[in-house]
Amino acid sequence: MAGGNQTQVTEIQLLSFSQGQPFLFLLFLATYLVTLLGNSAILTLVLLDTHLHNPMYFFLSHLSCLDICYSTVTVPKVLANSLLPRAAISYGGCLAQTFFLMSCAGAECALLAVMAYDRYAAIVHPLHYAHAMRGAACWAMVTGCWLWGALDSAVHTLLASHLSFCGAVRLRAACGNTWPSQAALHAASVFMGFGPFLLVLGSYLRILVAVLAVPTAAGRHKAFSTCSAHLLVVTLYFVTANLNYNQLNADYPLLADAVVSVLFCIVTPALNPLIYSLRNQEVRGALRRVLSGIQATGPGLCSDRHVS
Repeated sequence: MAGGNQTQVTEIQLLSFSQGQPFLFLLFLATYLVTLLGNSAILTLVLLDTHLHNPMYFFLSHLSCLDICYSTVTVPKVLANSLLPRAAISYGGCLAQTFFLMSCAGAECALLAVMAYDRYAAIVHPLHYAHAMRGAACWAMVTGCWLWGALDSAVHTLLASHLSFCGAVRLRAACGNTWPSQAALHAASVFMGFGPFLLVLGSYLRILVAVLAVPTAAGRHKAFSTCSAHLLVVTLYFVTANLNYNQLNADYPLLADAVVSVLFCIVTPALNPLIYSLRNQEVRGALRRVLSGIQATGPGLCSDRHVS
């Protein structure tokens, strides 16, 4: 950094989890591997099993891709920090990490709302579901989610790049006029966070009304079971995201800030595939079918088959 009260930042010292902590390294590494393996397994199952070739699992595959991406943006640097006595990142690297992290987080927020709409269309309007969620519409919604996150992230990153900082590079430690960045952060909380949350809430209220009208207990249970995993993921995501992005109070403890960030960036992406696999019979069935297919095509079984 250059001298003076307002500095030209070239390097940022990272204070959280940066004092040579091998236990944290092993913990974060194990969680990251669970994230990669779990989400990659979901992607593989959706690709290989034709029973999962429908809009619900199409969106789930993109959720898994987003979880892999935004974990990879942050966790490798966290792993390095946990082993070093002094951890730092270049200013350009920090801005790049901020852009990709917020881009993935914003896209996931929108995607969860799209997934709630998919469940709404399937349960409340089953006769129109095939038309409403046709292939072109699904691709348009997914593309919109990715662009939604990128646009929001670009605004935040651009505003952050024009700030001058006094010491630590945090919004609340910035010098000069921080109002544009603060306003953008609050606007994002409303439109990128609370807006999709309202869409999710509205979709599930309509689903609840429709399910309660189902005459049989078995029918109600089946309808609720298709939504339970998504509801759990939505709750986990929005709670940790709200805690992570609404910390403008300068007295917010650094350790609490770090713990919330770990929950949002590291723990949540690892839990999502576990939630969907443990609570979803279709995913468990797809896993059994894929594993059975692998065993059936093992050594010694392929020689009798003809490849057309």
